[in-house]
Amino acid sequence: MESLRNKKIVLAGGTGFIGEYFAKQFRGLGYQVIIISRNNSHIQWDSQQEIEGVLNDAELLINLAGKSVNCRYNQVSKDEILRSRVATTKILGQAISKCHNPPKLWINSSTATIYRHAMDRPMTEHDGEIGSGFSVDVATKWEQSFFDFDLPQTRQIALRMAIVLGADGGVMQSFVNLVRFGLGGKQGNGRQMFSWIHLEDLFKIVLFLQSRGDLRGVFNCSSPSPVDNATLMKALRKQMRISIGLPSPEWLLKIGAVLIGTETELILKSRWVVPDKLLKAGYQFKFSVIEEALKDILND
Repeated sequence: MESLRNKKIVLAGGTGFIGEYFAKQFRGLGYQVIIISRNNSHIQWDSQQEIEGVLNDAELLINLAGKSVNCRYNQVSKDEILRSRVATTKILGQAISKCHNPPKLWINSSTATIYRHAMDRPMTEHDGEIGSGFSVDVATKWEQSFFDFDLPQTRQIALRMAIVLGADGGVMQSFVNLVRFGLGGKQGNGRQMFSWIHLEDLFKIVLFLQSRGDLRGVFNCSSPSPVDNATLMKALRKQMRISIGLPSPEWLLKIGAVLIGTETELILKSRWVVPDKLLKAGYQFKFSVIEEALKDILND
């Protein structure tokens, strides 16, 4: 039997909603999971030697590090959002370059927000159009810092993740609270597209990419069936058996965003992204439609 030392997974930024789920799943598969984070109980980001040590002989590195974008975009927050993604990516790349037996695969987070506000057609990896603005600048610099490394022994994949849906974190609780208090109607005009991925599919996509040594580069990580905002909120109301859902016009969302310390972009930007490369590679989604995903998450 292969020793645990040879089945080592390194999760960078592995203490959040996605990281905790990944750690649990990988441990269930028999992997040794090592976490790099700002948490004192894990390997610290300023411990370059320790980072090099744990990356040696690792099967897989997954980098999920980055300050949450669920905040007001003042200059301090903007600087930290960018730095927390680019700086950590550079630390990992430099450490891998010094390993005598580096990870076979490095998966780095990216975001579907890299594409423009899309109301006319879906964005694929091949013909998607990169957008403009702060969030897009962060995404492009993040990916550039990742692909700037030439690592001949390590396959590199950037996952352009859509909104991740799961039972124990992420955006679900906010949506549930809106519906519960009768505010689960469309947001803005309701026509903006909502690209999403179930947390379980996200993990299975990682396993799929790990098993396919021929795959590298950028992958859209989203359900093949995005929905518009009005359809999302209707599906949520139906699943929660709440018939009334007052709409939230754009002016009200802007006031609310200031009060709770976030940005309306997270709700109003139309993210219309499809996972063309994953589908062509043969990945089969467990949760491909929003109704199935919400049923699983809300009945968990």
